[in-house]
Amino acid sequence: MDVIVIGGGIAGIATAYQLRANGHRVCVVERHATVAQGATYGHGGSVLPSPLDVWFGPTFMQTRRAAKTGILFKPGFNSDTREFAKQLAQLQDPERFTGQYAALRPLVEMSRDVMTDIDSRYALDYEQRTGVLHVFRHERDLELAQSAIALLQRYETPHRMLTPGECVAAEPSIPDDPPLAGGVLLGDARTANCPLFTKLLKQLLEDGGVQFQLGREVTAIRADAQRAAVELGPRAGEVDGKGRKSRDVELIGADAIVVAAGTGTPALLATLGIRLPLHPLRLHTLTAPIAYEERAPHITVVDSVKRITMTRINQRMRVTGGAVLESVAKAHKPMTESMTRRALALLGQATHDWIPGAAKVSAARAWDGIRLVSPDGLPVVSPTAHARLFINAAHGPAGWGIACGAAKVVAAMVSGITPEVPSETVSALRMDRF
Repeated sequence: MDVIVIGGGIAGIATAYQLRANGHRVCVVERHATVAQGATYGHGGSVLPSPLDVWFGPTFMQTRRAAKTGILFKPGFNSDTREFAKQLAQLQDPERFTGQYAALRPLVEMSRDVMTDIDSRYALDYEQRTGVLHVFRHERDLELAQSAIALLQRYETPHRMLTPGECVAAEPSIPDDPPLAGGVLLGDARTANCPLFTKLLKQLLEDGGVQFQLGREVTAIRADAQRAAVELGPRAGEVDGKGRKSRDVELIGADAIVVAAGTGTPALLATLGIRLPLHPLRLHTLTAPIAYEERAPHITVVDSVKRITMTRINQRMRVTGGAVLESVAKAHKPMTESMTRRALALLGQATHDWIPGAAKVSAARAWDGIRLVSPDGLPVVSPTAHARLFINAAHGPAGWGIACGAAKVVAAMVSGITPEVPSETVSALRMDRF
């Protein structure tokens, strides 16, 4: 079949990879000039999410104090935002959290298998490292994380509970004063450069015959029983015969369309009358040069309660977090200077607290971008009422590993194949669960 994938982030490129593997002819449409320019660009580095990494659960949004949770709440909430926060907060209950993670887990395992296969086939170098240490400042924080730690044991995820002294021994960049409560070391967990991985995969796809329409905005989707198509707006700078800005629309047809357009997904689906309760979560990233080699961590350090990840990528430190919860209506507007300063201050404080002297924060490059999150914490990987239209979206901040598994599931749906995950997981990911 001819399949169009809308979106050139990790979700779209991974989807194109799986569709091509299933024998389809694929065209990827991306509004930026190249791939990995949206949320993928600011990814924190963790490859596969563990129960301690997912953006829901017992430690998530326990209070509305950013100093305690690492989450900022942008003024101007509306009822939809309050309802979203209320629904996500229900997953603080250990039983609900366990149920949701159980539904997500097969997707994580499939992602691991996909990436292992890619690594064995192509031996790509995307700045991989091994080892993630989750650190906890207070005993109360460790207590809240017990249900997540229990899931590590349940799923036989290799890990070690560490005392404060063992945390410092495992990662000497962590100071022993002020004291910490302890940590969890995931020795086999990987971190890497997600944008680089996405671009390398894109090159493999081009070599394999996948077409790319870069710098093209999808203005509308057409879908009926016989055929599907996307309308593409003019390229940037394109003019008509009279030298004026072109308004010509190009139509590209296909047998199926997969919408993996990140934050652009809701608007595209809305043109077909499809509305999903997905909510924006803005994350921030600081990428700073290593200040002192002897103080730089050799494994990734995660403040598990504030969800701030500090990853070394070659001679750079990438610090990601500073999440801002805001209304859908305001998400497309730039952050105010004061809110941006508050978010970046959380990242700077984390580097000072956990890896002092490792990063030259004064020379850091700042970035922020939106991730879509569903009110139950799970992505939307689903067919729609339009037989030729599929969705692969809302992977959230831990989206890299989830996206690779979700790509294989949605490619199976497009191909008319039963996905290789339990039916309970397929049901939990469908759009009609809302």
